[in-house]
Amino acid sequence: MNTVEAPVRTAPLDYLLHLADNALVLGQRNAEWCGNGPVLEEDIALANMSLDLIGQARMLYQHAAVVAGEGATEDSLAYFRDATDFRNYTLLELPHASNTSERDYAITIVRNFLYSALMLLQWEALQTSKDAQLAAIAGKSFKEVSYHFRHSRDWLVRLGDGTTESQARTQAALNRLMPYTAEFWSPGAIEKEASTEGLMTSTAPLRGRWDELVNDALQEAGLQRPLPGTGLPQGNNGQHSEHLAPLLAELQSLARAHPNALW
Repeated sequence: MNTVEAPVRTAPLDYLLHLADNALVLGQRNAEWCGNGPVLEEDIALANMSLDLIGQARMLYQHAAVVAGEGATEDSLAYFRDATDFRNYTLLELPHASNTSERDYAITIVRNFLYSALMLLQWEALQTSKDAQLAAIAGKSFKEVSYHFRHSRDWLVRLGDGTTESQARTQAALNRLMPYTAEFWSPGAIEKEASTEGLMTSTAPLRGRWDELVNDALQEAGLQRPLPGTGLPQGNNGQHSEHLAPLLAELQSLARAHPNALW
């Protein structure tokens, strides 16, 4: 008796690209600390976390390329899409600079903390996705982001509960970056539809637990949670800040200069 195999179900392409773009852009941003870390241990730690994120991006782009078909590859998705095609959160593309420093470590720590707190919950939930490949990626990524969260949380507390200057700079970074997290809770139509099918997870149900993680750390660090912003960033809809295009230009320059090169 012949049996009919159930069709392989995959998460929507736009959602896979959203997850991949997030990982790639933040991985590239954190890699800018390589050789510039405040201490050698942190130089190495941030480089390793960048490699984790770029590794996550590779797995997601590989999966997305299969879903996209038409000759798509992980490289074409990472290197030959323009800024308006990227679906990463705006928060992740912002530079490390602050009003007092060209490269402010407080900006990096606060951003990594806010984002890793979200991904800790999202990767946990995606391990039960009916997209088997995405569930496998989530299992590996959850282990990595658990470290990213612990690292950034420890530093957030250390800086917030440190000197007068470190506390002030961390609070300033929090004031600047927290409004961008509003984008975490504004899923698009595709995300809402696919989450009901068990292929992916909507971020909306994660908000309460994210708030608990964030508020607990801020209280321990002696930092004040700023009021929500009035605007809603739209990076996940392709409407980015002026900072993404230069970041991608650097990231994609070699591949675009030698598109047919073999390494």
